Amino acid sequence: MKNFIPYLLLFLFIAQINAQEVTIELFKDGFNSPVNLQHAGDNRLFVVEQNGIIKILNPDGTVNTTPFLDISPQVSCCGERGLLGLAFHPDYQNNGYFYVNYTNNSGDTQVSRFSVSSSNADIADENSELPIIDYNQPNSNHNGGCLAFGPDGYLYISSGDGGGSGDTSNNAQNLNLLLGKMLRIDIDNTDGTANYAIPADNPFLGNPDARDEIWAYGLRNPWKFSFDSLNGDIWIGDVGQNEVEEIDRASATDAGLNYGWRCYEGSEPFNTNNCPPQSELTFPIAEYSSATGSGNCSITGGYVYRGSVYADIQGVYIFADYCNGTISTLDQSGTIVEQLDVSDNWVSFGEDVNGELYAVALGGDIYKIEGGEILSNSNIDSVSDIFLLPNPASNIVTLQASNTLITEITITDIKGSIIYSETNKPTETKTISVSNFSNGMYFVKAVSENGNEIIKKLVIQ
Repeated sequence: MKNFIPYLLLFLFIAQINAQEVTIELFKDGFNSPVNLQHAGDNRLFVVEQNGIIKILNPDGTVNTTPFLDISPQVSCCGERGLLGLAFHPDYQNNGYFYVNYTNNSGDTQVSRFSVSSSNADIADENSELPIIDYNQPNSNHNGGCLAFGPDGYLYISSGDGGGSGDTSNNAQNLNLLLGKMLRIDIDNTDGTANYAIPADNPFLGNPDARDEIWAYGLRNPWKFSFDSLNGDIWIGDVGQNEVEEIDRASATDAGLNYGWRCYEGSEPFNTNNCPPQSELTFPIAEYSSATGSGNCSITGGYVYRGSVYADIQGVYIFADYCNGTISTLDQSGTIVEQLDVSDNWVSFGEDVNGELYAVALGGDIYKIEGGEILSNSNIDSVSDIFLLPNPASNIVTLQASNTLITEITITDIKGSIIYSETNKPTETKTISVSNFSNGMYFVKAVSENGNEIIKKLVIQ
């Protein structure tokens, strides 16, 4: 007990200097085992359902009646199999190409290209499939399955170690196999009989004892990874065996890294027989326990927040645990803070065209991620120049200004719909009835007499 209080005080100090607030607001429910969410460079969100269907979720929360893509007859589902990954070509607006990662009816991984319909931007051409790359899966689990285009324009593919337990075949360390790897291919060119080429700077290109497609290796089940849209860093959530869940981070130019599995589970030795020295391995930027009693079991990797709404979570990596229902943050120094504990099985995160984030639950719900401090795009001296009282509110809310006068007020919900709007003579105080507002989160935009703006978060309960 003597050592507990100093550690508690240190924790509280760290929490204060790294203050972040993450909350979630239901955006849309009713999906069938959603496992991925992407955008195509516009305001639509594309929801990947595990059984082989992709649906379009519109900014107002409606879902198109006709799916964007339905390849369910050729997808084996479920468990850890299914339609797992989706990535839109960086030039999708012109070429209409998108890429999917699924387990076929034989249980093996298939990455293919499809094209959008030439006559309807909301429907894909189901007959346009072009196989890109495939590889055998010896077991039903640990398929990886995530896809993303890097800042270099190449397609990255996460591959699990082939399943089973403990990677007894040492697939992740075997450079002759694509299992337990991060792959990197050029889909804008072809090489020989393949429908892709190998980037000239892939680390094992030309090595007779390694596959050219490999970018990194030593991964167990990198279920989700993403790129930081600001600096291009790759962030990988690698699911652990029994004890450790890990988060890996590398710059966009770090090629040939060995993340250590099956030699290490996170930073803990697992099976170090015939393994390289530690100096040749890349260990996690952060990890947490999934040991018996922790309630944790499987990390769901997320994104670094680079949106334009929230100030306190700028540059913060947001991720979750599938079993425990926790959503946590990781700052750039490697400090993890548990933010929420929700009874949902989090399987994915998604980013919209504006950099705002969403959390996806396997049960069918999609939530919008919210921070605690609104970014200001104004020249008003301080966010504290505008007060919302009370907040949370239930019947009325009063906007109180200091050192400025308010001329316009707009209130929108999380879907962007305008709930209230008013232009008035410059005033320091304005009281608004919110008794007819549904419970939830809203954004209040106040415009000063000089045309400057402040946005504040309002909770109705």
